[in-house]
Amino acid sequence: MPAQPHTPRIAYFPDSFHEVNGVAHTSRNFVAFARRRGIPMLCVRAGQKTQLCPPDGSVQALELGRSPLAVQMEKDLSFDPLFFRYSGLISSTVRDFQPDVIHITGPSELGIFGAYFAWQLGIPLVASWHTNVHEYAARRMLWLSRHLGPVGGKLECGVEAFVLDAISRFYRLAKVLYAPNPELCALLERTTDRPCHLMQRGVETAIFTPSKRTRSVDDGQIFLGYVGRLSVEKNVALLPTIDKQLRTRGITPKWFIVGHGAEEALLRRELPTAKLVGVLRGEALAQAYANMDLLVFPSHTDTFGNVVLEALASGVPAIVTPDGGPAHIISTGTTLDAFTGRVARDEDFAAAIASVLSHSDTFAAMRLAARQYALHCSWDAVFERVIAAY
Repeated sequence: MPAQPHTPRIAYFPDSFHEVNGVAHTSRNFVAFARRRGIPMLCVRAGQKTQLCPPDGSVQALELGRSPLAVQMEKDLSFDPLFFRYSGLISSTVRDFQPDVIHITGPSELGIFGAYFAWQLGIPLVASWHTNVHEYAARRMLWLSRHLGPVGGKLECGVEAFVLDAISRFYRLAKVLYAPNPELCALLERTTDRPCHLMQRGVETAIFTPSKRTRSVDDGQIFLGYVGRLSVEKNVALLPTIDKQLRTRGITPKWFIVGHGAEEALLRRELPTAKLVGVLRGEALAQAYANMDLLVFPSHTDTFGNVVLEALASGVPAIVTPDGGPAHIISTGTTLDAFTGRVARDEDFAAAIASVLSHSDTFAAMRLAARQYALHCSWDAVFERVIAAY
């Protein structure tokens, strides 16, 4: 009789957990999956204060408070150069837990600690890639490169190549890698010489559903939405351009923008009639999605695009760029009624939106197709594949 597979004991070191971003959202669902399935997990994460939380089913958490010297990377993301003060506490907690595998999500202070203790304790290390840091770094050079002409483009490419090489060296420490889309898996296998498995994202279809819509489907208004960080790497500066192009076509959309970030002032200035509501969660977020007609998501750097999948679950087709993970979510099918959105270049976003809105029968079919696609994307299926790859 074949031996039954061993349920691994997992020490999980996520870059984010309590914040509002894709890594944190995935991490919270991973912990919830472990609890549902009775999988032993120790989650070492940043929190408001330092504490070893009481066990919650099969899951235990070690929360580590950041110091006043933590460097703010975004409104809700920080890097603490003094995290080494927790080395003794992390070491003793991990030793007591006796994990079979240590899983990190990136080169943060927690990822560095996870990699160090995997090496020190002789525990296999796995790493999942969630953020295209190399592309983010290049986009954030725009404040300088836009003034340098052709040299600026070379500077961006150089920064992107340098950061990718540095991060790839870090990821080579792992035995097995995960990434949210096939292109990234291929890139990682090429740059690290490590096997890479898909670790996509799921969606809570009971929360994000067309039933949360409070608008009438025939009220004659057009609501275009964006959900995500308002930052340069998300390409949100394209939204005012799209608005202008749509208005020249006789389309006057209402914009509903969810999120926060450094580009908020630009959007308030360039889209004065838009409704910017900051970060929404739970019921408020689900209702916001359901009341949109289309999600407009112009990011070129997203590895997956949780917000795109949440929009589809809400019966809202999405317009995305050809770059990154969102293009792999959008189905173009073999017939128009199988489409869940459009993939378009920046200069073609307005035309794609206008095309969708001008065919009411096809648009209604797309809304149904979007919901049906999302119903097949469960978090349990995602994490079962992760455990199998361990």
